[in-house]
This record gives sequence, structure tokens and C-alpha cells, in this order.
Amino acid sequence: MADFGGDIDLEDFRAEARAWIEANFPPALKGKGYLATAEVSTTHAELKAWRDAIGAKGWSTPTWPAEYGGGGLSVPQARALAQEMAKLGAFNPMMFGMGVTMIGPTILDFGTPEQKAKHIPPIVRGDVQWCVGYSEPNAGSDLASLQMKAEDAGDHWVINGQKTWTSGAQYSQWCGALVRTDPTVKKHDGISFMLIDMTQDAIETRPIALIAGASPFCETFFTNARAEKNALLGQLNVGWTVGKRLLQHERASQTGTAGGGRTVPLSEVAKRYVEVTADGKIADTDLRTRLTRHMMDARIHNLTLARVAAESKEANGATNGASVLKNSATVVSQTRAELTLEIMGHQGLGWEGEAFTTEEIETVRGWLSGKAMSIYGGSVEIQNNIISKRILGLPDATGSA
Repeated sequence: MADFGGDIDLEDFRAEARAWIEANFPPALKGKGYLATAEVSTTHAELKAWRDAIGAKGWSTPTWPAEYGGGGLSVPQARALAQEMAKLGAFNPMMFGMGVTMIGPTILDFGTPEQKAKHIPPIVRGDVQWCVGYSEPNAGSDLASLQMKAEDAGDHWVINGQKTWTSGAQYSQWCGALVRTDPTVKKHDGISFMLIDMTQDAIETRPIALIAGASPFCETFFTNARAEKNALLGQLNVGWTVGKRLLQHERASQTGTAGGGRTVPLSEVAKRYVEVTADGKIADTDLRTRLTRHMMDARIHNLTLARVAAESKEANGATNGASVLKNSATVVSQTRAELTLEIMGHQGLGWEGEAFTTEEIETVRGWLSGKAMSIYGGSVEIQNNIISKRILGLPDATGSA
């Protein structure tokens, strides 16, 4: 059973959280969670002030240990905090960074006390950006075929090779990467996980332009790059275990439930663009039906998230249920994007210009970039394979168990 805490204590915490948010969240940012990107997090004055405040409080990572700067909250308290933020149109400005969603949790799982003390507090405060070095030109879905190598140079590691689709690499100071440290053994066994300083001339990033107009992905080249001996996360040549754990954290983070003020209810968006009846209902009954179905799917997804979170707590970590959530989040997110464009009509076709609001332009670009959600973090097909084999116990494609 999940521990939801005492109602009275939780209500007291809600009041405390609400008061703190009202005192610290800039009203001008209400409902503008789309600003929480690496590109603007340090240049937008109000966003930076909010990031600094929530980072100092530890509520950017509400359930992380207080000894490393985290909030030290229980899961029920963290859920209550997210709910109060949503009510006030606030959002967690760091919730979608890879340091918070992937690298930090993995360091907490596998890191030494020294690694945790060095890396976790800056992640909590939002002082550093992290990227993840996984895919390579010839190692995508078959990630274990990766060839980027790290060679032992005595007092440090020398790294050579290429990563691709490295999200946010051009903004990052650190990279958590899978590298090959023993080419003589079968491919899964010769891989290690390294924490690599990106601020060196031996690493080059080349942004990849996408249809949505932004370049969140990069080609990243390592030419005699250096990593210190203590950069190894987990055991030597056992990095595949660390890497799988990070992917579980990634998939758990891609559930579309932690955005707070990042999104406005679609029913409210619809009432700004389409005809409503005298009693305030959306006049188009077909649209109203599809919106209701979408809201039901989103609610089912959130309930499933709560159940998986409780199971994960009992299992002392992420579970294969993250694959279910990854796919359901993809459906909910992409359906919302399609419905939003339909609701906006011709205003949902804006790319630039004064005829369109910032929200309308961001909606169009978000719809385009959201198409990649079916692929990144493990494609829908890969998640279905995980679900069929590890949850349903079905045989794999070769017929073996």
C-alpha cells in the first residue's frame, strides 16, 4: 500500500506550499511552462529568479534527500506540492532537464558518496545542464552495439567516438555516457557508464535542425576527450545495468504529469476559440465528446502513474511499468496536440508574425516536435516489446522465453 500520510499533516503542508508559491512564483510566468528550456533558463530574468528560488528551497527535486539539497518530501507531499503549483499556474522550471529526470536519479542509485556530494546539489539548484550520450550512428535501437571507447590512461580515461541525437548537448556542462571499455567480451558486458565534463575543446557539438524550428538534438564528437578516474558511475564493464536504470527513470519522467502550469485544460482553450452555448458548454457535440474522451484517457494515465509509483516504491526503484506509462503518455500528449490545433482553427497554423500569439506559435511548434515522442526514450515498438516480454510474459520474436 502506498503511504499517503495523515490528512491533517498533508493539509498543513498544502497551506505551507501554497503560501510559499504565492510569495515566490512570478505572476508573469503563470501558464508559461513552455519557457522552461535550457535556451532561456538563464537569460529570462523572471524565470531565472523562479529557478533560483525553487532550487534553493529544494522543491525542484521534492523527494530527493535533503542532505544533497533536495526537498526531502514524502511522495504524498510532493504530489500535493505539484497540485498546488498547478492550481496557481506555476511549474517546476527544472522538471524537464536531464539532470533532474535522468542523471540525478541514476547518480543517487549508483553513485559514491563523493559523486553524490559533487553532482547532486548543482542539479537541484539548476546550476548545471546535463545531456545523455547513448545513441550512435550505428547503435540506435541496438544500443549495445555502441563503439565509442574509453581507454585507461593511468590516472584518467581517454574517450574517442561519436554520439548522435544528444539532446541539449550544446547547452550542457556534463554528459552521462555509455562507453566501451572492453571490446574483447560480448557487447553488453564491455560497457561502462562515465560522467564526462563537456567543457573541453576535445568535445564538439553540432545541432541538428528539426522541422519544429528548434535544434534540441546534436551530433557530438569526442576526440581524445578526458574523463577523470572517478568519473566511472557504477562498476567497470557493468555500465549496461546503469544505462538500463537511467532509461527506466527517463521513461518514468516522460509521463506528462509533472508539468504544473505547463498546460491549460483543453476545455478552457476550446472556450476561447469555438462557440459555446448559453450555459457555457462547447456547442460542437462531436468535439465535446472527443475532448471528454481525451480527458478520460489523461485521467486514466494519471491513475496508472499513481499505481506504478506505489509499486515502484515497494520494489525500491523504477519498474517495467514505466514502459506502459511512456506509451500512454505519448498517446495523451499527441492527442492533446492534435485537438488543440483543431480547436484553434486557422490560428492553429501560425509559424511567426503578429497575427498569432506566442501561445499559438508554441502550440504549432510543440505539435511538430511532439511527433518525436513516439521515438525518443525508446520507440513505441520497443516499449511494446518490453511490455509483452517483461510484464505479460509473452515469448520474444524468436519464440524463446
